[in-house]
Amino acid sequence: MTAGCATHADSLAQIRQAYYAGQLDRARSLIDRQLRREGPDSDVLRLERAMVELAAGQPKQAEQTLRQVRDRFEYLEQKSAAEAAAAVVSDDQALAYAGEDYEKVLIRAFLALANLMADGGDALAYSLQVTEKQNQIILGGTDPSGHNPKLAYRRVAFGAYLHGVLMEASHLHYDDAARAWAKVLSWQPQFPYGPDDLQRARYGRHSAPGNGVVYVFALVGRGPYKQEALEEPSRAALLIADRILSYTGKHTLPPTVAPVKVPQVVLWPNRIRRVLVSVDGHGAGQTETVTDVGRLAVQQYAAIYDQVVARAVVRRIVKKALIYGAKEALNVDRHSVASVLLDMGGVVWEATESADTRCWGLLPDKIQVVRLELPAGHHRIGLQAAGEAGPIGPSHSATINVLDGRNTYLLAIIPDSRAVGQILVNTP
Repeated sequence: MTAGCATHADSLAQIRQAYYAGQLDRARSLIDRQLRREGPDSDVLRLERAMVELAAGQPKQAEQTLRQVRDRFEYLEQKSAAEAAAAVVSDDQALAYAGEDYEKVLIRAFLALANLMADGGDALAYSLQVTEKQNQIILGGTDPSGHNPKLAYRRVAFGAYLHGVLMEASHLHYDDAARAWAKVLSWQPQFPYGPDDLQRARYGRHSAPGNGVVYVFALVGRGPYKQEALEEPSRAALLIADRILSYTGKHTLPPTVAPVKVPQVVLWPNRIRRVLVSVDGHGAGQTETVTDVGRLAVQQYAAIYDQVVARAVVRRIVKKALIYGAKEALNVDRHSVASVLLDMGGVVWEATESADTRCWGLLPDKIQVVRLELPAGHHRIGLQAAGEAGPIGPSHSATINVLDGRNTYLLAIIPDSRAVGQILVNTP
């Protein structure tokens, strides 16, 4: 592993440790220290900073940071030929990191959430961008052979869910709300509140007179991350690699290929399953998953994994070919000292290659929500993490003012038994 990669891996581990311990100032300090260097990890680090800002009760700053990375990733999707060539003779870390597909979509989901917890003026536009971006990614996933592995991608239902919430809140666009929530049921059929949402929208009912609605959003569990793995290329990966080599016209696939270093998406073993919600000291419901971030990341990455391995195989073959070409150009005898030195250089060259483990490391495992209809007035909302067997941590609370016919939004980040940072409250 190269020094740069080790530095990134170490810094991410430290940032995650501080963040999950609720040490937001330390997490921010670690991130800002790395950002001052403006290295190849800067965009990923800004994603981490946005999560720290959101937890610290700064949704406007989080939105600004996320928007910066969104625009940067859009620009970086157009990779230059020089970058592609550099990656062939080094590794994918030579490429500017443009984010995994699930990260590109989730940036827009968190933009919507951050804006909702601030003024809410752009939350609707961001929620629509979630669906638009995933459509763009899937439609653009066809390779030269006509195969599109991205057709198998799981969808991020959160954007459609929030679209429905905002349409219902208008007391006018119930048809739009119904269409949005129908998408949620299609993409996240296990979401237990989906049928009630859809039925309510079809009947055109937001809330009873004198009542308002409270949405409790919870970012639950520790999210996915990447680690390096040694992978034996599958037949599918070798076929893709052969196509790439045939396209370049300079190299051929050898009979056997040794294992290659690739990144793998890994899930954290989370205890928390949901958040128990109380109102004025009485149990009122529990959050349920509208987007399973961890499962989404693993499934999407698995769909393109053969392509990831194929790139690593091509890189290995090109490196070996360059060593062989150098021997031929220098007319080096195979038994000479020069030949041995070139072979040793090739071994060292391959050994310095490492998998690109850059990723958005502070994502939650799940985005969950519960909708509560409450009488207008002040209420105290309690939140408590729960596992399979029941509550596993202390209760956290926030006071809200429910307005007649209006929505109020709460956001809590609960990666384990305790909440991290502040519980955000907003009534746009």
